[in-house]
Amino acid sequence: MSDSKSRPFSSKVVDGPDRAASRAMLHAVGFKREDFDKPKVGVASTWSEVTPCNFHIDGLARESSKGINAAGGKGVIFNTITISDGISMGTEGMKYSLVSREVIADSIETVVGCEGMDGYVAIGGCDKNMPGCLMAMARMNRPSVFVYGGTILPGCHNDEELDIVSVFEAVGKHANGQIDDARLQEIEEHAIPGPGSCGGMYTANTMASAIEALGMSLPNSSAQAAISDEKRMDCFDAGVAVMNMIEKGITPRDILTRKAFENAITLVIALGGSTNAVLHLLAIAHSADIELSIDDFTEIGKRVPVLADVKPSGRFFMNDLVKIGGTLPLMRMLLDAGLIHGDCMTVTGRTVAQNLENVSPNYPEGQEIIRPFDNPIKKDSHLVVLYGNLAPGGAVAKISGKEGLRFEGVARVFESEEAAMHAILDGEIVKGDVIVIRQEGPKGGPGMREMLGPTSAVMGRGLGKDVALITDGRFSGGSHGFVVGHVTPEACVGGPIGLLKDGDKIIIDAEKREMTVDLSDDELAARKASWVAPEPRYTRGVLAKFAKLTCSASEGAVTDKYL
Repeated sequence: MSDSKSRPFSSKVVDGPDRAASRAMLHAVGFKREDFDKPKVGVASTWSEVTPCNFHIDGLARESSKGINAAGGKGVIFNTITISDGISMGTEGMKYSLVSREVIADSIETVVGCEGMDGYVAIGGCDKNMPGCLMAMARMNRPSVFVYGGTILPGCHNDEELDIVSVFEAVGKHANGQIDDARLQEIEEHAIPGPGSCGGMYTANTMASAIEALGMSLPNSSAQAAISDEKRMDCFDAGVAVMNMIEKGITPRDILTRKAFENAITLVIALGGSTNAVLHLLAIAHSADIELSIDDFTEIGKRVPVLADVKPSGRFFMNDLVKIGGTLPLMRMLLDAGLIHGDCMTVTGRTVAQNLENVSPNYPEGQEIIRPFDNPIKKDSHLVVLYGNLAPGGAVAKISGKEGLRFEGVARVFESEEAAMHAILDGEIVKGDVIVIRQEGPKGGPGMREMLGPTSAVMGRGLGKDVALITDGRFSGGSHGFVVGHVTPEACVGGPIGLLKDGDKIIIDAEKREMTVDLSDDELAARKASWVAPEPRYTRGVLAKFAKLTCSASEGAVTDKYL
């Protein structure tokens, strides 16, 4: 891993007559002679027309470059990729989603390392951009600031607020005969009004909030609309902030401490955030050489309540939280309650407590989005790590409490998301079923697809409290209901989920934190003895590389944990 304190930076590298060719090339992209005496600071843009989450980020990148230049540096914008989870959901293409996190991290590391940048700003929008950017920051350890591209405004039709999950659930309602073709088309055409990330406390808004709690973005960066003066100023200020970090010698590993990750987990729980936060925070911690495990989510979750009544299981959008002050009053509430560490350094050059010292812990009177501690949505975490003979390596459940705390039912086993989706839409799933979707793990998929389609179809058909769904894949932040993902070991490596048969009795107990199948050890051993490993689904290209290199979901599904 590169270390900004142990190697020369770009402003030194381009000095001297032997670097004339480097200067000549930089003149061609707009450098003036005096720029060679300034820190060269990158702006990693995830702009793309692939998705509305990132459609506006080219403009935001220019604002960050202006901030760098105004603070005495020389901004250099470069791009990395993005994919769209929402567009690829339910298709073979979704297998590239988690893979893209690794590609993004690798590509930013590659450009920053190759070009010898003194520091950089990274701007992310869709789900995998954010952890990918943070993983690169932790690896390179050069002064850097993350900027969230911002949340989308909710869509609206006939006075009903809509978002992307409204569309997925409408598909289930359509299959159930609750809405007709015309109504489905109306929802489809009005759900996404413009640029910005999906509007509930789904993975994008969850990770943006987590990164702010980590201290790697400016205060309230996670709670701003994508199209707003506040977001443009956030980008400019990030450019100024990274120059301050360069001057003071502050690097990501000064910020990404064990306490910082505990702060991030705490805020994710208080907001009722996505299960993907478990996967991504483990991955970022690995890149920062910080010990973090799925069991840390359990321990922190015992003392942190869910306070935000936000979608998918709640009532409100992220934009509603933005209107009442964003995440800062909540962080002040958590600080005052002793639930977050105030002494952690941040990209402002100040500690968490110093950033919050002038923030009121009170939201406007009468608001119903953030509950007080004495009236929480749930008294402890909604992110429940389960163990048992069906998940000896752990699994992650999202239990809001609305769907109950215990489910017992019979297995309906499917070897892919598509097969399960057909069964749900065709009415083959009934009350008491536990839908088992396997061969969708990091290696088996490969790529660990999100099961938003099946979970939304279940909700749309009105079965949210009557069936459960377990998978070695993962879930969109928009998924809700009695769902358990990240089941490890996964099916393709011989995990118990791969040994299940239709009719097996499965018990999921959130209070005991257990997920078991009612089979004896001898029966499981006999099934394992006759189990045959599946052939790899891909033998060339990026999916084959990911399947070969990735570790388990309980370790973050990273691809560089082999040394």
